[in-house]
Amino acid sequence: MKILKSFIRERIGIICLYAGFIGVFHIVFFLYNIREDAVQYAFLLSFLWLLLYGTVSFFRYRKHYQSVCQNEARAGTSGLELPDPENAVEAEYQYLLNLLEEQKRECESRERISRQEMMDYYGMWVHQIKTPIAALRVMLQSWEEDCTADKRSMELEVFKIEQYVEMVLCYLRVGDISSDLDFTVCALDSIVRQAIRKYSKMFIMKKIRLEYQTLEYQVLTDEKWLVFVVDQLLSNALKYTKEGSISVYMETRHSRTALVIEDTGIGIRSEDLPRVFERGFTGYNGRNDKKSTGIGLYLCKTIMDRLGHEISMESEPGQGTKVCLYLDRKKESLQ
Repeated sequence: MKILKSFIRERIGIICLYAGFIGVFHIVFFLYNIREDAVQYAFLLSFLWLLLYGTVSFFRYRKHYQSVCQNEARAGTSGLELPDPENAVEAEYQYLLNLLEEQKRECESRERISRQEMMDYYGMWVHQIKTPIAALRVMLQSWEEDCTADKRSMELEVFKIEQYVEMVLCYLRVGDISSDLDFTVCALDSIVRQAIRKYSKMFIMKKIRLEYQTLEYQVLTDEKWLVFVVDQLLSNALKYTKEGSISVYMETRHSRTALVIEDTGIGIRSEDLPRVFERGFTGYNGRNDKKSTGIGLYLCKTIMDRLGHEISMESEPGQGTKVCLYLDRKKESLQ
């Protein structure tokens, strides 16, 4: 029906012109007293010819229309396969479309090459920067006085460098994370403990109490990427918690089981909460800190979406922050 309406609308001018010709001949025949049955017979033959011609034209039009529409699914993935043009104007349009499609493919090719070159460069940079970091670690371990404040400060700064390097690598890979996913049933306790061990020295140095109990829970996920998310959330909690504690526990919320990471830090303003997962958004706390990049939580949200999990955050200024990771799935029961 849509094609028929389009066909009639495009040919309404020709139909009106033909009807006008019939009207003129009918008036002329009437004025010259030509036999009415002969006139009617001529009009009937003309109508049958118009119907036959219109039917053939419509089927050709529908085939042409469907052939053009098939390119909607093909656009952006392969070259266009347009039907033969029916007139000079359509031929010119097809030439312009093919020209634009070719330019688009060239731009996409240049973009892929540029991105690959960037990833190769930063991949090389990450591996190169690990060498001086490892050298600094060795130098710190050989420090004669094990408990000096300078040594602790240097260890903290080296740890931060390692975190920033890891974030750069993650940021480069997250755009094509699908090719790096490996879903298995993992023990959530093992995942969380990996992150806790990583930050154990920071808990001690900042004198922040950790409240944690063994988590008897299995989750279908990619262990490496989920560990990164927990890492980042613990890092944020430690960064914005000056005193008090950080708690990691399971909680049932709205009939769903969630992994909760809760701190007693400075909290987040209510007007900043809806935007905390946006790329580059630092909010009030980030502007005060001057060192926040607004990338960490964006990466967490992106990774959780790709893993098929959900993340949410609750916070009040001065009352701490609670981050919930919903790791259960609708079709799987893994607990």
